[in-house]
Amino acid sequence: MSKKTRFPAGWDESRVKKVLEHYESQSEDGALLEDEMAYEDQTQTVIEAPVELLPAIRELIAKHEEHENA
Repeated sequence: MSKKTRFPAGWDESRVKKVLEHYESQSEDGALLEDEMAYEDQTQTVIEAPVELLPAIRELIAKHEEHENA
C-alpha cells in the first residue's frame, strides 16, 4: 500500500520539483545573492527561536496565511 503525499495548499508535485531543481542547480554565488536579497526584503523578517517552538510558529504562520487568503 502506497502512502499519498500531502502538499500544503497551493503546492503540488510539479511545484516541489521546480523548487528542488532551482536549488540543486544554483551556484554558490547565486545562493549568496538570493540570501542577501532576502535580508533586504522589508516585508519579511528573520528570527532565532528555540527549536521546540517551531511547530507552534509554523501553525501561527499557516493560520495567518489562511486568513490572508480568505
